[in-house]
Amino acid sequence: MNAGDTLVVWKLDRLGRSLPHLLAIVTDLKERGIAFRSLTEQMDTTTPHGELLFSLFGALAQYERALTRERIMAGLAAAKRRGRQGGRPPTIAAEKMQLIVAALSNGASKASVSRTFSVPRSTLTDTLERIGWSAPVKDTP
Repeated sequence: MNAGDTLVVWKLDRLGRSLPHLLAIVTDLKERGIAFRSLTEQMDTTTPHGELLFSLFGALAQYERALTRERIMAGLAAAKRRGRQGGRPPTIAAEKMQLIVAALSNGASKASVSRTFSVPRSTLTDTLERIGWSAPVKDTP
């Protein structure tokens, strides 16, 4: 479509999967100079009435996102109070990780440690990074 054209749909749900998706599409059309018209909802972005409806839809979508975020944060807080922790479970057990850190601190290489403890090197590297471990600096004479 080119600037000055009008995209006409029978119903709003024919254009977007959700309200935020619909708003993103109509905003993109507006930026490109393309008007939008929905026959069922009587929405036409070339008229002041249509612009008002579009603005209201945008405000409702923003409100919906804020409510969703609020519900998610409340659910996470409630789960934390019950002792639940989200996210992926640790790949390497804490006891095994202590042994690995001790071996690395004594000068063992990551390759030998990963073979000895049967841990993929990438998993070992990611876990060490996550816990904030860094290799000890060797003194050079």
